Amino acid sequence: MVRSLGRHPWSWGGPWLLGLLARLLLWGSPGARGSYLRRSSGCMPIPQSMALCYDIGYSDMRIPNLLEHETMTEVIQQSSSWLPLLARECHPDARIFLCSLFAPICLDRLIFPCRSLCEAVKRSCAPVMACYGYPWPEILNCNKFPADHELCIAAVSMDENSSSRRTVPRASCQDCELEEASTAREILESLCANDFAVKIRILRRNTTTTISDFDLDPSKVEVLKHGPLLRTEIPARLQQWLDIDATCAHNIMRGTQAGVFVVSGDVQSDKVVVNKAYAWQKRNRNLHQAVRRWKHHRCPEQAGWKV
Repeated sequence: MVRSLGRHPWSWGGPWLLGLLARLLLWGSPGARGSYLRRSSGCMPIPQSMALCYDIGYSDMRIPNLLEHETMTEVIQQSSSWLPLLARECHPDARIFLCSLFAPICLDRLIFPCRSLCEAVKRSCAPVMACYGYPWPEILNCNKFPADHELCIAAVSMDENSSSRRTVPRASCQDCELEEASTAREILESLCANDFAVKIRILRRNTTTTISDFDLDPSKVEVLKHGPLLRTEIPARLQQWLDIDATCAHNIMRGTQAGVFVVSGDVQSDKVVVNKAYAWQKRNRNLHQAVRRWKHHRCPEQAGWKV
């Protein structure tokens, strides 16, 4: 049976948890993957030192877990290796998926993640892991997990194949941070080296989800260099960049609600990749000077693109 609602060990803020409990109440048998517990299994509080899953939405977990880790020390050690991937914000449900395995919720049966949840997270996160030379591990083989019609933990955020929800941002391999404008000359050289350069205003659409949505303010787009792009297509291309490159946009915004930036980058087939970003601030005199000089600046070896 599900634990008494008067003494629940979880918070009720997570919609995925509410959905799981609702499904549990409807199921009379554990299903193919919702197996009953072995006698050696026990409940333990999720320790604060387990950064991956602490404060995930419930407080107690099963040991051994679904990855057959026998001790809390082993769980903490193994789970910590996944923190860098979460920092890349490759998928908003990545934490739920990993914690369902490393720290399964303490119920009277084992609840596995749904195969579709695994596939959605893998689709977004495996390419990021590959950037650093790590394959998707066999222990997370999605074929091992139950289909959606069985009792399992489902995805909260729909992925890019769904038309009913927003596009799931995809983290990129490109590390993107705000640059310090050391000299105007250095900035001009950077603008010359990239395909495009634009001064834009970015707005944070919300602050309630794991990965925030960002909007480009179309009234605040100043094209400095369009390169192979048409001027008219630049706003749409940059909005696409904000939609799919969660890590870069998050790093540039640094927790602010809105900001003006000078960004430059390259055109890669059907998308743009931002390589440099400078915050447009009054104290950044070198950046202001570089932008003023840009109209009359000639790059040493222009590849034929108009600026």
